[in-house]
Amino acid sequence: MPKPAKTPGPQPENPEQLLIEAEVTLNQWRLLPNDEATAELTAAALPGGNIILPLARWQELRDELASRRDEIGVWLESDESAELLGEAAKELPLIAVHFPAFGDGRGFTTGRLLRERFGFSGELRAVGNFMRDQLSYLRRCGFNAFAYQGSQPLEELAKSLQDFSDSYQAATDQPEPLFRRRALA
Repeated sequence: MPKPAKTPGPQPENPEQLLIEAEVTLNQWRLLPNDEATAELTAAALPGGNIILPLARWQELRDELASRRDEIGVWLESDESAELLGEAAKELPLIAVHFPAFGDGRGFTTGRLLRERFGFSGELRAVGNFMRDQLSYLRRCGFNAFAYQGSQPLEELAKSLQDFSDSYQAATDQPEPLFRRRALA
């Protein structure tokens, strides 16, 4: 039995400013929504400049967009796993992962898989509804850019990336757990 058609949920915003590597920066990318208008766009009709496409649209246009490789990114919905990109992740300059609600933690796993399993080294952007308290954990999972949709000033959010001076567990930002680092000292 076929799966029912997926109806788009809340779309991530595309703010004018975001945090990249803990610095407030102008957003240089245009995130196209996952809607009928985007689904009908052809490669030739895509606007110029840096574009972030929904995964399904990128998959359909990938070969036609090969000449624009450095200016085409992909955004994954919370129910789209890193495996859907697989090794192709290495070809992309930017991958955005949508957090439709702060309680939806699937994006943390997606970020870590993209970095550790698939070797993605570009900008990994969290978009959507995450909380300030989650920023340091998102960074530990490999995210280095944050398109925050709340009302808090980005300068204040950047401070939360320094909430913890050290971590016990291994992660993308520190591959050795604390007990091993202490044993080596």
